[in-house]
Amino acid sequence: MPGDTFGHTFRVTTAGESHGPGYVVIIDGCPPGLPLAEADFAEDLARRRPGQSRIVTPRDEADTPEILSGVFEGETTGTSIAILIRNQDQRSRDYGDIKDKYRPGHADYTYDAKYGRRDYRGGGRSSARETSVRVAAGVVAKRLIGDAFGGRVVGYVRQVGDVTAEVADPSSITLEMVEQLPDGEPNIVRCPDPERAAEMVALIDQMREARDSIGGVAEIVASGVPAGLGEPVFDKLKADLGKALFSLPAVLGVEYGAGFEVGRLCGSQNNDLFRAEGEPPAISTRSNRHGGMLGGISSGMPIVLRAAIKPTSSLPQDQETVTRDGQPTTIATKGRHDPCLLPRFIPMAEAMVAITLADHWLRWQATKA
Repeated sequence: MPGDTFGHTFRVTTAGESHGPGYVVIIDGCPPGLPLAEADFAEDLARRRPGQSRIVTPRDEADTPEILSGVFEGETTGTSIAILIRNQDQRSRDYGDIKDKYRPGHADYTYDAKYGRRDYRGGGRSSARETSVRVAAGVVAKRLIGDAFGGRVVGYVRQVGDVTAEVADPSSITLEMVEQLPDGEPNIVRCPDPERAAEMVALIDQMREARDSIGGVAEIVASGVPAGLGEPVFDKLKADLGKALFSLPAVLGVEYGAGFEVGRLCGSQNNDLFRAEGEPPAISTRSNRHGGMLGGISSGMPIVLRAAIKPTSSLPQDQETVTRDGQPTTIATKGRHDPCLLPRFIPMAEAMVAITLADHWLRWQATKA
């Protein structure tokens, strides 16, 4: 169906449904000679996979990637890369009772309105399970931008409900701070502020026990990005990054830099003053309220984005709804669902940011050739 491809030069196409045989991603535009093996995908896919902790869905999927093409003797060939991730733990029976009911907060009604039919088992094409292969594509993109310009993308949970982390310098956050607590224990909520992380876990546990869910905010930071990425007018880097994040399930808001806070500032407060240091002089800004992009083109400062994530729509409690023929009824969603989407959202967001940066890097190189 239209809309399954993202990107201009580095292009990512996905296919599959949550209760079908599996998902596949085809990556076009990756240069030859990039080292790549199936083992390289393990870390990020493990961060996204279900069943990783008590605060996420217990669905048990190994999410093992199979490289079908585009890699030979441990390096990319320059041709299309195809990666398959099989589904292994579907429980389609969990959805049999609701196939003719519209789940609040889901795409059931809108898919029926568009296509006149839908795969009701877990959402079909609209399921967040589709992001497994996006994360796989993100691994390739991260490798590309890392080799090309030392680019690094790190995401973390900034807020869950009313609990907000204290982060003085977003660009200082490392993957280790996101994945591990100071005492060496896994950071299951992926918040780099240990005290707030504990409060977030407690809140998510409370929501799960109440058969409810909670939303929050993810922050994603791209460091090492050179000045000059992005195209004027319609293909601004900020526009494509916004589209990339909005294309992910459950995202209801995206901002960068100071974001909506600029609505309370005057120009003298908001402008980031330029400076030049070193020899030859390197140009930067004294602050980064512009979030690493000016005129839709990267400035060389860290790119800082935030995405607002809604509470999980699938709830094991009675809610009012209607059937496909408009009859009032109630619904309680069975199955296995996250009480909070944020911990597993982080690698998805990192992937889409890396894919966008890889695309714009290759586009920039083409104009300089």
